[in-house]
Amino acid sequence: MPTTVFGMNPWLLGTLIVWSVIWKGIALWHAARGGQKAWYIALLVINTVGILEIVYLLFFRPKATAR
Repeated sequence: MPTTVFGMNPWLLGTLIVWSVIWKGIALWHAARGGQKAWYIALLVINTVGILEIVYLLFFRPKATAR
């Protein structure tokens, strides 16, 4: 089985990248729409493989308002 420079399976690495990018995109979108600049910057800079993004989305994102 081929490995990358860091000893990880390329399929696992690719899956982690896709997972992280999806959660980061959703969280950044909500932070930007909610006007939460500090969260936006933290989510953009800190890479936690989706963990920080999921925490933000579950507990800190602005709640949807009725129109």
